[in-house]
Amino acid sequence: MNNEEIIAHIKLAINPKFQDWVLFKNGTYIIFDDITTVKDVKDEALKLMKEFGPVFAGSSAGDFNTIHLHLTEGWLVSGHGYGMYTYVHPSELDNEMPDDLEIGLYGRSKRNLDGQNPEIIHINSQYSV
Repeated sequence: MNNEEIIAHIKLAINPKFQDWVLFKNGTYIIFDDITTVKDVKDEALKLMKEFGPVFAGSSAGDFNTIHLHLTEGWLVSGHGYGMYTYVHPSELDNEMPDDLEIGLYGRSKRNLDGQNPEIIHINSQYSV
């Protein structure tokens, strides 16, 4: 999937009340409750991703929940770190009927990639940033 396709899926996955979010290369995004209180959105998103993105086995960084989506294909994987989710599209998995564990582990691996090498590909805001 290209960046535009990922952005379109995430826009359908996010609760519409959240308009301020930053998307990273591997599908992890961070929701900001009030982006106007953030001095530099890019710096804050990178800081949060570096803190909460990497996965450390045996810690809360390895925990996750799988959220089944209804308005678009795929799932969201949440983990530790407020407002941080990773989008997983069905085409990314080999199994046509994956269970929550398979989806969650894959999403967690994507979040880890974003945490180790964070690259912002989109900033969505209801305000100019």
